[in-house]
Amino acid sequence: MKQLACALFLACEIFAFEWKTLEEAKALQAKTHMPIMIDVVRTNCHYCTDMERDVFEDKAMSAWLEKRFISVKINLDKEPLPFSVKVSMTPTFLFLNEKGEIIKSIPGSWSIEDFQSLTKGIK
Repeated sequence: MKQLACALFLACEIFAFEWKTLEEAKALQAKTHMPIMIDVVRTNCHYCTDMERDVFEDKAMSAWLEKRFISVKINLDKEPLPFSVKVSMTPTFLFLNEKGEIIKSIPGSWSIEDFQSLTKGIK
């Protein structure tokens, strides 16, 4: 039984969506040249929870996103945005190029299909 529980835990860890800190993301971006995706959330935001459950916990979607972006999550209840950007709602997704410029902002909660469509052309 212990082996089964351990195997299940490891399988979940292998397929879990990995959020980086902004510092980790910047260092990785310097090597990979991939855009950074910042998911701006609040603690009790049910739309944020919906995105986490319905989009980011989907294994295929997580793999799709990890091939395209370096992902960061910033909870506004625990930390401020690290640059002078205001968001009017959560979740809001900010996409940064290597110069630290916002190349796209996507407010709201989306289905997998819609979020893929909205982020497909971001480079």
